[in-house]
Amino acid sequence: MTQKSKEGRNVPNLRFPGFGYEWTQTTLEACSESLEYGMNSAAMTFDGKNKYIRITDIDEASSKYNPDVPVSPEGDLEDKYLVKENDILFARTGASTGKSYLYNINDGKLYFAGFLIKVKVNHLNNANFIFNQTKTDHYQRWVTVMSMRSGQPGINSKEYASFKFWVPSKSEQDKIASFFTIIDKRIEAQSKIIEDYKLLKKGLMQKIFKQKIRFKDKDGQELHEWEIKKLSNLCERVSRKNKEDNKNVLTISAQLGLINQEEYFNTSVSAKNVTGYYLLEKNEFAYNKSYSKGYPMGAVKRLKKYEKGVVSTLYICFEFNAEVSLEFMEQYFESGFHNHELSKVAQEGARNHGLLNIAVGDFFATKLLLPSKQEQQKIASTLSAIDDKIELETKLLEQFKTQKQYFLQNLFI
Repeated sequence: MTQKSKEGRNVPNLRFPGFGYEWTQTTLEACSESLEYGMNSAAMTFDGKNKYIRITDIDEASSKYNPDVPVSPEGDLEDKYLVKENDILFARTGASTGKSYLYNINDGKLYFAGFLIKVKVNHLNNANFIFNQTKTDHYQRWVTVMSMRSGQPGINSKEYASFKFWVPSKSEQDKIASFFTIIDKRIEAQSKIIEDYKLLKKGLMQKIFKQKIRFKDKDGQELHEWEIKKLSNLCERVSRKNKEDNKNVLTISAQLGLINQEEYFNTSVSAKNVTGYYLLEKNEFAYNKSYSKGYPMGAVKRLKKYEKGVVSTLYICFEFNAEVSLEFMEQYFESGFHNHELSKVAQEGARNHGLLNIAVGDFFATKLLLPSKQEQQKIASTLSAIDDKIELETKLLEQFKTQKQYFLQNLFI
């Protein structure tokens, strides 16, 4: 791969050796045999053979067919609604307008739904090359402009057909597409490594917190039996107000823990005056009663990233005493084993804007089954080692993704 001086020529910044011709501008319509709308059928239980792909079945991160549960389309199944090799699907409405999917034969017999448009790439072009065009900044800018013309997100087939971009010869398209396939496989393999570590940790946590695995002391002796303890006997509530007018407003992220709100949302969604918020100090915990994916009873997180920060008074904040390991308590709450206790005190059906109705007193009255502090530390050390490995592998995955973005910017015009 070589870097080329463009000198006003229609060529990308990077090019594979052996290709010298300029690229030509084309449209999606010119690269396809047809653009067609999907079937307007309801979804039904998967029949074991015929799958139904909808906008929500296309994974946001990987653009792969990844349904929570496979479904089949109701009614008569016509071949024109089948997705086949060299077909690309485009979302035509809603917040996901512009999202794309390239058919993979491993996805099986697939029919596409009405809010998707199918583009059948012709034999003069490489479908994977065209698909990767939809990952470029040029395409994303086009989607932003085109989808908002009518005042609400949406792009019809005629508008998709008009999308302009630059293409090289078929042989150069093949070379570029093959290169991105290698990168995608590396990203997929790295994602699998991370998922395997997460599954390993999940399985280990199940065994540890169900006491199927026990740790011993340095002499190989059994440690004390686990004991039931009330949360209020292990911690003190934190309700100090933000008298110092600390501006580090925090929110709870499932993946990132307690994190600065502007850093997480790219904007502040809090009130301008935050002196009435709770002031949280490092190593104190906060419970967010809002439901989120993976946290059906809300999330408890420890402040680790900052010395201080402020949180909404909707959070329940607390500080553990020396009887427990902070690292262990992080893992305990993360395991979900406290959810059973929380479900006992959450008022049935009572939610306010997504918040569980759990009183402060009821929260602190919940009970925990805990080992000795010595065993807590051993458990925390074991699970934290897996967390460190997951973090390391995740950083490598991000490097692969950054590398792909670099090539998307420089191998296309």
